[in-house]
Amino acid sequence: MGRNIVAVIAGLAAWLAVATVAGLIMRESWPAYASVAEAMTFTLPMMIARLSIGAVATLVAGFVAALITRSAVARLLPGVILLIAFVPQHAMLWDKFPIWYHLTFLLSLVPLTYAGNLSAARLPSATLRSA
Repeated sequence: MGRNIVAVIAGLAAWLAVATVAGLIMRESWPAYASVAEAMTFTLPMMIARLSIGAVATLVAGFVAALITRSAVARLLPGVILLIAFVPQHAMLWDKFPIWYHLTFLLSLVPLTYAGNLSAARLPSATLRSA
């Protein structure tokens, strides 16, 4: 049970780290993005970049969780928790983004977590979860 809890927390921490670092890099390297970030008036390429960051962060969350535990439920929980956490956020921002943006982000959280799980499963058995 302890390993499952650690896996979920580590997956969520990995998501937060990837999303934060990538977001900061995007703000520093893309002046046009930085200038509209606070108002959230993003162009299509900016929205795609944001969705890409979310996708990579979600894949990493699933990958990290699967490195730590074999429990299928615990490996998917980071994606489920992210979905639960982001539904209210997207509801508050509903008018700032087109519906396809909200649906792409929200509906990809659990499947991309699972895809990250599968990536970890392909590693040699000398991973953390076999310890």
